[in-house]
Amino acid sequence: MPIHDPLADALTKIRNASRVLHPTVDVRSSRFMERVLAVLQQEGFIKTYKAIGESPANRRLRVYLKYAVSSPAGGAVSKKTPAVTGLVRVSRAGIRMYRKARELPRVLNGLGVAVVSTSRGVMTERDAYRQRIGGEVLCYVW
Repeated sequence: MPIHDPLADALTKIRNASRVLHPTVDVRSSRFMERVLAVLQQEGFIKTYKAIGESPANRRLRVYLKYAVSSPAGGAVSKKTPAVTGLVRVSRAGIRMYRKARELPRVLNGLGVAVVSTSRGVMTERDAYRQRIGGEVLCYVW
């Protein structure tokens, strides 16, 4: 029987879409997914997201990806750099990764974030450490 991981599917869609510079990507909708996207928006990795579709069966979340536009010297064509350069799913269905507050990982010495699911909701590892609560490490984003 296949195991489905909606979070891993959504993270893969976001990673792939940002690599090929798509402006938006649609992911499956759930309250948990909205909480994860809210953390990514709060940390500046995506512009925003919104729910599309009327019926619950057809409801999707449209994620608007964020890019930094850099124009090289000499007036050449400007280049878009994705805000999400790396995204890794850590805790999976077969291997759950739970960490205490003082054992929470730092991603690239603080340049990235680890998204953690705690008893008080989904938050970054910095917020979980400040509140002295541990939880399941969902993913790393940088």
